[in-house]
Formats: sequence, C-alpha cells, structure tokens
Amino acid sequence: MNKPKGGLYQRFFKRPMDFVLSLVAIIFLSPVFLIVAVLVKTKLGSPVLFKQQRPGLNEEIFSMYKFRSMTDEKDAEGNLLPDNIRLTTFGRFLRSTSLDELPGLFNILNGDMSIIGPRPLLVQYLGLYNNQQKKRHNVRPGLSGLAQINGRNAISWEEKFRLDVEYVNRVNFLGDWKIIFLTLKKVFVREGISSDTAVTMEAFKGTEKHE
Repeated sequence: MNKPKGGLYQRFFKRPMDFVLSLVAIIFLSPVFLIVAVLVKTKLGSPVLFKQQRPGLNEEIFSMYKFRSMTDEKDAEGNLLPDNIRLTTFGRFLRSTSLDELPGLFNILNGDMSIIGPRPLLVQYLGLYNNQQKKRHNVRPGLSGLAQINGRNAISWEEKFRLDVEYVNRVNFLGDWKIIFLTLKKVFVREGISSDTAVTMEAFKGTEKHE
C-alpha cells in the first residue's frame, strides 16, 4: 500500500483529533445512545447492535458497529427476506437521520475508523477493486466522507470511488472540517439515503481493472 497523503496533519494530528472528538461526542450523546438502544430493542428486538467485518486502513479487517435497523424476517427456507421488506419505518428513520451510525464513534475511539474518510465497505468487495480504487484503503475509513456529502447512496459506485481517492490524495485539516459541517447539513435534510434501484445501495459488481 502507498503511504497516506496529508503531511503533518495526516501523520500527527488527525488521529488525536478523531480520538478527542469521538470521546466528547460519546459523552455528550450518551442519552441519545440510551434512547435509541431502548427503541431498537423494543421495535426490532435483539441484538441491538449490528456487527460486521469491514476492511480498514491497509485492508486490515475490523468489526464495525451500528445500531440495528432491519428485522430478521426469513422465508420458509430460512433465508433472510429482501432488504425492502426487513427495513421497517423505524429502520428507515434511523438510517435517514444517521442515528444507526452512532456506535461507529466507538470504532473511531478505538482507532479502527476516522471521523472523515472513505466509508468502510464489505470485505467481499476487496477483490473487485481496480488499482485506482484500492487507494481508498490508504487511509482509515470514515464515519462520513467526500462521497457522502456529494450524493451518498444516490451516486454510482464509480463516482463514489473517484471521490474516495480524491479525498485520499488531498487529506487536510480544513477539508476534514468542511466535510464535517456539510455532513451535519446532509443529515438534517436527509439526502441521498437510497439509490434509484435499492432501499440502500445495490451491490458493487466490480469495474475494469487498470493502473
């Protein structure tokens, strides 16, 4: 893997800033954590948290946590029903407000993630990236990123990855804070929650591999 860009900020300041901000946010939002946890338990049952393996910095695998937003409804053969059936009105609310992402603050506190960076995607996508797209793993994945403030799930995979790599090549303090403020704005207006063809985002199938 290439060394991450960003100079002194990326090497010495970004991680301490992530730690302090995530710790402050966890303390300040602790009542919200409790309320959401109780609501998830009441409306969706256990477990309250959704846990999934995701690739992080240098493609190292970590356990990412979110509040659960889907039911476990299955068909007669024991297979999970499609997302659009399992995603309830309450689950849609959690996703549209990004409240389901709150447990990710603990991933940031632990050093698995950053506040800003490319979103951590599925492990099975690792073999599908071309050489350019792989650069998204040169930095820690983020709770939000450049792609999230420019369309989120409403843009194509190729556009997402282009924005991810653009971020990796230009990591800087002012850029991160601009994304933080624009993310808060997006959360309030609830834009880009779904793609045109799925309730969240259709699966990534891969693109042409090139240098």
